[in-house]
Amino acid sequence: MCNFKYKQNKYYSMKKVIDKKVYNTETAELVASFRNMDNRTNFRFFEEELYVTKKGAFFLYGEGNALSQYSIPNGNGSSGGEDIVVLTAEETYDWLEKYNQTEAIEEYFADNLEEA
Repeated sequence: MCNFKYKQNKYYSMKKVIDKKVYNTETAELVASFRNMDNRTNFRFFEEELYVTKKGAFFLYGEGNALSQYSIPNGNGSSGGEDIVVLTAEETYDWLEKYNQTEAIEEYFADNLEEA
């Protein structure tokens, strides 16, 4: 795992309607991002950006190559793709914890934390 980012610059732009709600990377706040490797030419490369809307809904913008979870079927193979995925609060917390985004956890989920 590499390139953990907390509130860095937005890299991509995408808008998608899901269940009559608009999720837009241009109007949402970037919370954190993760890139699985620096080699963008690797077929397994992917990058995800976690956003929160003005109304408090969390979503991921993801982009990846042909062997990533964002691939798109293309004839007998696949190609790179992108998508927006809506997350529950629990899924958001799990994503942040998985990628060691401590600052974001403390900012958005402080009420759920306690000293060890």
